[in-house]
Amino acid sequence: MKKTIIYIAFVVLFSGTMIGQSKKGDKQFENLSYINATKTYERLLAKNISNPEMLQKLGDSYYFYADLLKAGSVYKLLVDSKATIEPEYYYRYAQCLKAAQNYKAADEMMLKFEQQKANEQRSRLAKSQKDYLNVIKANSGKYTIEDAGINSQYSDYGTSFYKNKVVFASARKKVDINENYAGWTGEKFTDLYTAEADLVGNLSKTALLSSTINSIYHESTAVFTKDGNTVYFTRNNFFDGKRRFAADKTTGLKIYRATFDGKKWGNLLSLPFNSDDYQVGHPALSVDEKTLYFASDMPGTIGRSDLFKVDLLTDGSFGVPTNLGKTINTEGRETFPFVSSDNELYFATDGRPGLGGLDIFVTKLSDAKFSTITNLGMPVNSSFDDFAFIIDSSNNQGYLSSNRLNGKGNDDIYKIKLADTNLKGACAQSISGVVNDLSTGKILTGAKVVLLDASMNVLKEGTSDSNGKFDFGTAACGNKHYIRTSMPEFITVETPFLVAETSGITYVPVALNKIMKPINLGDDLAKLLDIPMIYFDLDKSFVRADAAVELSKILDVMQQNPAIKIDVRSHTDSRNTAQYNADLSERRAKATVAWLVGKGIDKSRLTGNGFGETRLINGCADGVKCTEEDHQLNRRSEFIIVSK
Repeated sequence: MKKTIIYIAFVVLFSGTMIGQSKKGDKQFENLSYINATKTYERLLAKNISNPEMLQKLGDSYYFYADLLKAGSVYKLLVDSKATIEPEYYYRYAQCLKAAQNYKAADEMMLKFEQQKANEQRSRLAKSQKDYLNVIKANSGKYTIEDAGINSQYSDYGTSFYKNKVVFASARKKVDINENYAGWTGEKFTDLYTAEADLVGNLSKTALLSSTINSIYHESTAVFTKDGNTVYFTRNNFFDGKRRFAADKTTGLKIYRATFDGKKWGNLLSLPFNSDDYQVGHPALSVDEKTLYFASDMPGTIGRSDLFKVDLLTDGSFGVPTNLGKTINTEGRETFPFVSSDNELYFATDGRPGLGGLDIFVTKLSDAKFSTITNLGMPVNSSFDDFAFIIDSSNNQGYLSSNRLNGKGNDDIYKIKLADTNLKGACAQSISGVVNDLSTGKILTGAKVVLLDASMNVLKEGTSDSNGKFDFGTAACGNKHYIRTSMPEFITVETPFLVAETSGITYVPVALNKIMKPINLGDDLAKLLDIPMIYFDLDKSFVRADAAVELSKILDVMQQNPAIKIDVRSHTDSRNTAQYNADLSERRAKATVAWLVGKGIDKSRLTGNGFGETRLINGCADGVKCTEEDHQLNRRSEFIIVSK
C-alpha cells in the first residue's frame, strides 16, 4: 500500500457492538418496499429518457462492476450528449474503449482528458514522462537489499538510529500485555521498539522503547539527537490522557518531544505548531540539530502533503514552520524526510516519475537550497511503496520500509548497503481506512476494497475486517491513488486521495450508500433518488424539459410500488409578493400532479400543496441579495411519501 502524506491519520474508533440486519428490514425487502436506482435508470434509458447526471450514475454502476462494454455504451451517450462533463469520464470511457480494442478512439478520449487535467499525474505520465524508466534504470544497482531480520506478520516500519540501536514502529503483539486494536488494520496499535544491530546491519533482540512514550494509540517515526537524550516522534493526537479530534471526527497525527533524564523518558511536549485540524508527523533532524524537518498538510501545503522545516531555537522554543517549496514539493505527497550526516535529504514521494507507489529520492542540501533530485532506482525502489529510508554515512549501511511482494507483514523493514557512494536516500506512506454505511454510520464488514494508482491500475485488493477497517500497507509518497469499494446491496464508490510526500500514514474513510433504499413514511422521493430540487423557471408553473426526466424517476417508482401515495409540495423563491408566491406554488403543485396523472398514475394516489416562500432552504429572503442560482434552489418540488 502506498503511504500518503503523513496520514497515519488514525481514525476515531467506534464503540458498541455490530447490529445485524433487523427482521423489519427483511420484511421490507420481501415487500419490495425499496428503490433500486440502477434498475430505474435502466428502464428510463430503455424509454430514451435520460440526462447527463443519470448517464454518469448508470455508467459508473457498470464500470465499478467491471462490465466495461456496458459502461462504454452508456459513457458514449454521455460524451455524445455534448454536455459539460467531468474530465474523469473521458478517462473512464477511454478504458472502456480499450476493453473493446478500439485503441484509436481511446487515444482520442485520453487526449481530451489530458487537455483538461494537464497537472494530474495520469496526464503527466501519458504526455511527458517518456524516458523516466531509462533514468531510473541508470540509477539502479547502487544498493543491495535484504530482510532486516526482525519483521513480523504485522506492520513493521519507520526506522531511526538511536545510539548503537535501531528504533522502529511495529504492530506486533506484546507478551502478557492487555492491548488495544487499531480497528481499521485488524492489528494492534503501533508502538516504538528498539532492536540491536550487528556489524553488517542485521537486527535482533527487540524490546519496547518506553512505556512513557508508547501510549494506547499509535506511535511511529522517531528521530533522536546525537547524545540520545532528546527524541521527536509521531503519535496520534493523544496527550495528557486525552484523545482529541478534528472536525471530521478523526484523530490525526502530531509530533511530540521527550527527554531522557538518565533513567526514563519524560517531559513530553506537543510541538506548538501541531493542530487538531491538520496532520504533522515524521520528524527528521538536520546535521547540526538546529532544524527539524517534517511532513504536514497544514495551510500553505502545495499537494496532499508537503515537507516543511522549523528552526529549533537555543532556548528550547521553535520558529515558524516553512514550506520547502516547489523545488521539493509537488501536487502529490512528499513524506518521510531523513537527513544524512553528509547533508543529503532523502524523502519519499508519489509526485515524481517512479516505479509505482512511493519512491525514494535524494537531494543534496546546500545552504538550505536543493540540488538535483534523484530517484534512487532499484532495488531500493519497487513497484510498491518504498519509504522511511535512513543511512549511516560512516559505513554506508541503513534501512528502508516497504510493502513489496514476498514480505512477512503489511510493511517490512529491509537493510540496505550502499555500493556506490555517489548516491544515497528514502519515503513511503501507509494507507488504511474504514468502511461505513452512509445512512446509518454502522461499520461494514466484508466490503471489497481495491487500491488503484493514478492510471487506475490495480495495486492491491482486500476486504474490510470485523471493525470495518482495511489496510493496504504502504504506497509511494506524493502520488494520486483511488480506493474502489464495493459490497452487495451497496453502490460502488471510487475515492480519490493523494499520498503525502513524506513518509507516514494516509487514512481514507469510505461511506457506502445502499442501492436498495427503504421507503419510509415522510421520506422525500426526490432525495431518495438523488433528484435535483430545481424544476420551475421564474414566474412559471409549467414542467421544464429537464424536470420531465427527473419526474420520470418518480413515475417509475410509483409504477413499481402501486401502494405508494405522494404529497407533492411546491415551493418558490422570495421574489414577488408572498400572496403571489403562494398562488404560484399552488399552480406548480397542481402542474406536477397533472403531469403524473397524465402518465397513468391514479389521481387518488396524489395530493398537491403550495407553500410559496414560507420554506426557503437558504437565506434568500426578502431584501437579501442572492444570485440567480441561490434563488433557483428555492424553486423546487418535494415528493413526500404519505402512505405505502
